[in-house]
Amino acid sequence: MLIASGKTGYMSFVKNTVAPAEEWISGGIPITMMMNIEKRHAEFKPVIRKALVDLNGAPFKEFVKHRAEWARETSFVYPGPIQYFGPSEVCDQPTITLKLEHKK
Repeated sequence: MLIASGKTGYMSFVKNTVAPAEEWISGGIPITMMMNIEKRHAEFKPVIRKALVDLNGAPFKEFVKHRAEWARETSFVYPGPIQYFGPSEVCDQPTITLKLEHKK
């Protein structure tokens, strides 16, 4: 839709992905809105700021809790490819990271 509307230089996004797909909100944001000026190699350059891991966030705390076990054992979840059509128990599952970030 962005390209069809002549919107170049935009990044598409989808919000509210913890909700069912009917409630997702899509849109576009100009890439320039994500840029910061940082000094790189003695010159100021426009860059997109690094997104670092939140060490106080629930996803990292879950990793810390299982780190030793996961270093020794093959313990992972492979949910398969993303499903866009089908029953909601298959299609409307947010990622484990999103579930942890929105856990109450």
